[in-house]
Formats: sequence, C-alpha cells, structure tokens
Amino acid sequence: MKSSVPFVPLSALHWAHIQAKRAASATRAPTSQINSRPQPGTWTRRATPPSCGLGGAGRLCRCDIEGLSWSSSARARPEATMTWELVLWLLALGALLLLLVQLLRFLRADGDLALLWAEWQGRRPEWELTDMVVWVTGASSGIGEELAYQLSKLGVSLVLSARRVHELERVKRKCLENGNLKGKDILILPLDLTDRSSHEGATKAVLQEFGKIDILVNNGGRSQRSLIMDTNFDVFKELIELNYLGTVSLTKCVLPHMIERKQGKIVIVNSLAGIISVPLSGGYCASKHALRGFFNCLRSELTKYPGIIISNIYPGPVYSNIVKNALAEEVTKTVVHAGDQSYKMATSRCVRLMLIAMANDLKEVWIAEHPFLLVGYLWQYMPTLAIWMTNKLGKKRINNFQSGKDADSSYFKIWKTKHE
Repeated sequence: MKSSVPFVPLSALHWAHIQAKRAASATRAPTSQINSRPQPGTWTRRATPPSCGLGGAGRLCRCDIEGLSWSSSARARPEATMTWELVLWLLALGALLLLLVQLLRFLRADGDLALLWAEWQGRRPEWELTDMVVWVTGASSGIGEELAYQLSKLGVSLVLSARRVHELERVKRKCLENGNLKGKDILILPLDLTDRSSHEGATKAVLQEFGKIDILVNNGGRSQRSLIMDTNFDVFKELIELNYLGTVSLTKCVLPHMIERKQGKIVIVNSLAGIISVPLSGGYCASKHALRGFFNCLRSELTKYPGIIISNIYPGPVYSNIVKNALAEEVTKTVVHAGDQSYKMATSRCVRLMLIAMANDLKEVWIAEHPFLLVGYLWQYMPTLAIWMTNKLGKKRINNFQSGKDADSSYFKIWKTKHE
C-alpha cells in the first residue's frame, strides 16, 4: 500500500528551513540598534521596525518621533546641572554679602549687635516704660543724672537716690523743667550704699510713696585710678563695699516685692571693666567682675519667675565725672588730673541705648565705641590675644596717667570729640 504523504526531496526541506530563519532574523532589530542611545545634544533618526509599515525616505512614523523626543530629553540634562550650580553660586555669594554687611555694621557699632537690632526693630522705650516706677541710684551725676532726665520725658514715676541731697534737688528741678512730670512724681531719697542697714527702710519708703517698684537701676558706684602696689587696702575694701555689697544688699531688699508681684526689672550698670581687666583699676575691676558673677547666678535662680528680668549693662568710657571722682591710693584721696575726656561716648547716647535695653528685656548689653567694643569681644572670645594686647597697651596706659593725661585718650587721638 502506497503512502499518501507526498515525497519531498531533502534538499528542498533544507532550503525552506534556511529561508524561514532568514525571514525571522530580518524582523528582529539588531543588538547594536537596541542598546545604542543618541548622544546628548544630537538628533538621530531611529530605524523604523517593519511592523509599522511606515517610514522610509522623507516620512516620519510614530517610532521616528519617539526617537527624536528621547534625544531631546537627553539634551536637557546638562542644563539642569548648570542650573543647580548657579543656585549654589548665588547662595554662596549671598552668604558672603551678608557677612560683609555684618562686618560693616560691627565697624560702625557703638553697642553689641543684639542691642543695635533692638534699636532698629525692637520695642520703643516710649511705649514700654510709661507709667512705671523707676528707682535710680547714683542719680546725682553722670549716667544716673542723664537717666533721670530721659526717664522724666517718658511719664514714669522717679525715685532719685544718692548721698549728695543738694545735687539730687538740682536734678529734680531740671527734670520738672524739661520733662513731663509733676513734683509728686519724683521722690528724692538720700541713700548711702555702704550703709546696708538703711536699705530696708529705704525700700519701704518707696513702696509707701508709689505702691510698687517696677525697675531698680543699680547705678551707684565709684571708679579707681592707682597702681595695686601703691594702693592702700582700705581702697579695695571701700570699692567692694560700695560697688558690690551695697548693690547686692539693695537688690535683696527689693527682690521680695518683685517676686510677690512676679514681675520687675533689675538693671545693673556694670562696666566693660567687668569683662576686661586693665591696669590702674584693680579694685574697680574686681568689684565689677563680682557683680557680673552674682547677677548671672541670680538670673539662673529666678527662672521660675520669667517676669523678673536681670539686665547687666556694660558701658565703656562715657563722658562724665567718673574719673574726677575716682579713688586714688587712699580712701580720702581722689584723682588730681582727670585729663582729656573728649574721646568718650556721649552720656545721652549711652543712656538712650540703656533705655532700649530695658524696653526689650535684654539680659546682656555692651555699650561702647571702637576700639573698646572690639577689645571686649576679644576678651570674650580670644582671651589669649586679649591678654597679650592688654599687656602691650597697659604700659602706655600707666605712662599716660602718670604724666597727667587721661589713661586712654592719647593713643586714640584719631577719634573725633564724642561729648555734647
């Protein structure tokens, strides 16, 4: 019986198999074409797969358009990188400009930058201090006297204390002439800071007169101009009793009243000598350093009374009679030649900055012009350099004083006159 399957010669089957493989390979995209990517920034035309049935010379199929789109997106990548680099450069330039602005502000500053910011953007004393009761010690001259004059224009009730009653009467008259107060708004209260037994009675007198104490300004004190080896021990004792212990005693008398009310401001008129140690003022520097330590400690103990503000004010050289009234080698002896004081900061400017500090509840305030402000920063942040500089300038300071000049004025002759 014959088979129904027709006979196909082997050569014919083999030929058909080869043709089928060729057809299959013709429909598959070459490996090099699949893995290749257009170079960024170039426009390439991808081969049209046979399955599209389109393409050819002069015509674009969907696959061609996708190919062109892919190469254009690749072209945008370096532009994005350049954009981020530009942003980083602009940020670096902005930081550099900000640093330059802060440097220029510092070179022109007459106070620490926090204080000057408060002067520019902070609360005004005319808004914050009105109707308050302010007790000022050392109100017969200098910073205390000027403070009384400026406070009298703010509508506060004033308590003026010092040992010289006739000087307090003079200050009161001037406050009534130039301020916005009446006689009943100013209380003259004679006070000796070294007589600590009288402080409790003085505090009760203020409370009986005005019913409260909103601000206590501890301004009373004296300076010193003498070498440590030439100074009698009684001078050091007097400076500690007056500048430090007297201030601490009066504060302790007023503090219970503020704690009861859970509010109040205690202002300490310290000195840059409470940060910087300079020759000719050994006892004075010691008393001011003691004040800084005590009131910083007191502030930390009063954290549960946030309404009670402790403000340490550190003025540099200010135009006043502080040098003229400074103690010398003996308690009974004062400075003979005060020297030129014209280079010092105007008292009115110092007091204005103090009022801004009070209005904004600043806790640490430096008030001084350069180079004194710069030296203060050096003592705070670069003490080794500051000690070296103080030793160099200290010899000149001593020579200036012994020759009848102001201790600091002769090597700052380039400065303009500062007092009014």
